[in-house]
Amino acid sequence: MPRLTAGPFRYKRYADSYLDVAMRFAHRPVKQAVISPSALSLMYPAEGIAGYSREQFIDDLLAEHETEVRRCFDKGAYKVQIDFTEGRFAMKIDPTGRLLHSFIDLNNLALSRFSQEERRRIGVHTCPGGDRDSTHSADVDYAELLPSLFQLKAGNFYIALAGEPDRVHVLKIIRQHMKPQQRVFVGVIAPIDPHIETPAEVRDRVLEAAQYIPIEQLGTTDDCGFSPFCDDTSTTRDTAFAKIRARVLGTSLAAEALGVK
Repeated sequence: MPRLTAGPFRYKRYADSYLDVAMRFAHRPVKQAVISPSALSLMYPAEGIAGYSREQFIDDLLAEHETEVRRCFDKGAYKVQIDFTEGRFAMKIDPTGRLLHSFIDLNNLALSRFSQEERRRIGVHTCPGGDRDSTHSADVDYAELLPSLFQLKAGNFYIALAGEPDRVHVLKIIRQHMKPQQRVFVGVIAPIDPHIETPAEVRDRVLEAAQYIPIEQLGTTDDCGFSPFCDDTSTTRDTAFAKIRARVLGTSLAAEALGVK
């Protein structure tokens, strides 16, 4: 993680610049991902910075995050997804939960800058990592994360699930802790698994999830990105698009089976 050496903290590039490119090719509503304030908060050194307090840094960080999200909405983003992959990892390095709770509190400070209607279009993504076809916290039980995750003031939650060894265990936790106004998009595609899921496999995963999550609050997603931070070229473009196609077709099959549009 890079270290901040002087203030004030500012973004060099906002995520809406990537949205500009995507919107030129997209034929469907576009969700834009942004990094979480909690991840960026790790840039401030423990020893502090002379003349630039942590409090000042946090104020600047929250302001920049708000600016980025609003710029994405202004450019036409249907939803904005806050990537929070460090959430599960926080429980691995600090099992007491104090680090995770500090992350939740900070991200809620950011979310509180938006109206209730705006938060319906904001989501939070969690996964055990996916860089270089590996995970950093898959050994952490989701039971350590999800109760706190659903305390975030967001309207949507994108939860990696396809790669979990016991999906039903996770679904039961989701059912117990999700709130009526929250929508959960369960991962039905595992990008780091070379196996290309079939539409039938995706359908069955959706039908499984529908046994625990109300249909009106259920959606599907991929467990994580196909080319995360390290630009993982081991997953080819053809494989990525085949997996995405399976998600779309499988979700449609599940919708038909469930009798929903």
